[in-house]
Amino acid sequence: MSARSRDRAGDGPPIAGLSTRDRAIDHELALLSGSLRFLLDVTPVNVEQARSEYLSSGELPEFAYRELEDDPEVLKQALQDIPIHLVEDTVLGTLLRTKHRELSLQIDMLAARDTEDFMPLSIELYGAITPGLRGSAEQILETVTDTESTSTGSLDARAFLARAQAEIGHYREQDPDIEVHAEIRDDVSGVMVSGDSLLIGPRSKVQKVRAEALLHHEVGTHLVTHVNGSIQPIKVLGSGLAGYDETQEGLAVLAEVASGGLTAFRLRQLASRVVTVHRMVTGATFTDAHEALVAEGVPASSAFTTTMRAFRAGGLTKDAVYLRGMLDLLDHLRHGGTLDALLLGKFSLKDLPLVSDLQARGVLEPARLTPRWLADEDASARLGRAAALDDPREFVSA
Repeated sequence: MSARSRDRAGDGPPIAGLSTRDRAIDHELALLSGSLRFLLDVTPVNVEQARSEYLSSGELPEFAYRELEDDPEVLKQALQDIPIHLVEDTVLGTLLRTKHRELSLQIDMLAARDTEDFMPLSIELYGAITPGLRGSAEQILETVTDTESTSTGSLDARAFLARAQAEIGHYREQDPDIEVHAEIRDDVSGVMVSGDSLLIGPRSKVQKVRAEALLHHEVGTHLVTHVNGSIQPIKVLGSGLAGYDETQEGLAVLAEVASGGLTAFRLRQLASRVVTVHRMVTGATFTDAHEALVAEGVPASSAFTTTMRAFRAGGLTKDAVYLRGMLDLLDHLRHGGTLDALLLGKFSLKDLPLVSDLQARGVLEPARLTPRWLADEDASARLGRAAALDDPREFVSA
């Protein structure tokens, strides 16, 4: 769209309380944001091969990554061409400018993938680990030692895919037109959400005791907020406003709490991610970090996954946000906050006042989907008990 076209668009009547030009700029930013496969592009495609070689020999093979679909320099130019400075609405302008800066940082990270420049950019994107957060994680690892038995067995990729498709089916009962799906992908390890898709690695194993909670995490939170955000007049709410990851992951962990599925093993896993990122940032090698987890009682294969997640692409510090996001949201609940507005799309807790302003002005639509985990008759009680706890080590008993 030319500058002249944008100026003409701004002269049009307001739509949903915003000018046509403001909405057009939001759409441009959302399209660029949605075109990035950021998490996929910074995750190795040879995880299972690397795991096997490392656990058998102690030697870590080189991680391999997908070829980038777009040249980062082209993406950066496309981003610069979006006229954020022309947004007239003060609240929307604030949200879009911070998203614009975040996208610039992510594009820089893609350009620096698997180099020493990557980790400093990651710390800038996801924030540093505070002493308080590290202390909470270390307390969990020191005291939560009795984890559940895995004798109940596990689901392979096809079995979990069937469960995921059934879960998506529950949401299609709320709205048959939702555009989300689940699939097994050869280039994926584990289970993850990218955009409107739940991706499952072909060698994935999900403990039966964890399956329901994982579905609430991935489908009932990440896909549900994607759908709810995508129908909003503010389209960036579908792909995610700046800093949404921390609140999204915290909300997804609260889904596990609400459904009674936050196990001791899972709590230790979240804590292990924090201390592993801290060790990496302070100079530990991959082997150092892996051996430290094993010494703390983490199974070697699980320890490899946690360590790989931190060291991928040159040092991705994202994994610290799961525990931090959960703790921040529990504090939000403790002080009388609710989760309803956070389900309107993907955005951070700190942006809740701005999103609430848009909602109060009638700019935003009601949520299309309501998470099944909130419908659990014991969900409110579980969340209330968890919010009342001062000691994160007790969350599994909430």
